[in-house]
Amino acid sequence: MNNNPNYQFNPKDKTEIGLEDMCDNPYGYNIHLLNIIGEIEGHESLGPNTKTTKYEHILPQLARVEESKSIDGVIVLLNTVGGDVEAGLAIAEMIASISKPVVTLLLGGGHSIGVPLSVCGDHSFIVPTATIVVHPIRINGTVLGVKHNYEYIDKMQDRILSFTYNHSNVSMDKLKQLMFNTSQLAKDVGTVLVGLEAVEYGIIDEVGGIGDAFSFLYRLINEKKNSNI
Repeated sequence: MNNNPNYQFNPKDKTEIGLEDMCDNPYGYNIHLLNIIGEIEGHESLGPNTKTTKYEHILPQLARVEESKSIDGVIVLLNTVGGDVEAGLAIAEMIASISKPVVTLLLGGGHSIGVPLSVCGDHSFIVPTATIVVHPIRINGTVLGVKHNYEYIDKMQDRILSFTYNHSNVSMDKLKQLMFNTSQLAKDVGTVLVGLEAVEYGIIDEVGGIGDAFSFLYRLINEKKNSNI
């Protein structure tokens, strides 16, 4: 990801932001590959040495995917430490609203706002060694201890909980238990789930890799095309 402040993004330069269209498959389908890595960058630019996913790059590309007649489906590859909640939710909501079939694959980690991003597709996969970290919103910098701040944080947290609940099979009670767990993380609140554990709790649909993700996406595309006949 290019963090040069003088860099002018060219929509055609999809390789620069981890985007690629692939059509060399047995079905001849045009698959859009979206890569969400590092830290989700919000309204403030992060340092030049930080790998980031910039929402202002991703959102226009997702709009192009929705409008393009040539794109049949989307694979989302994730390995993120989380980041800006507003930007992360914006990307997750955008992906969830796409009418094309979408499959997500969690590789490495899906922490914090990475959880909603991991479940925003039609079907989700996680590799056996990948981790999900479910925890409350963390606030950096100075926080004023007034009622309005706490209400705002609560509403932000509810948005994350609601989105994850509505796009997965985990119960709200279990999701809250995982988020506010005090027995697992040293000096912190939350839960780490590895591979199959995320599936057993109902957050992720299946354990699998890239082959599984593509196979499931082809199936979704076939079903969509057959239903339109």
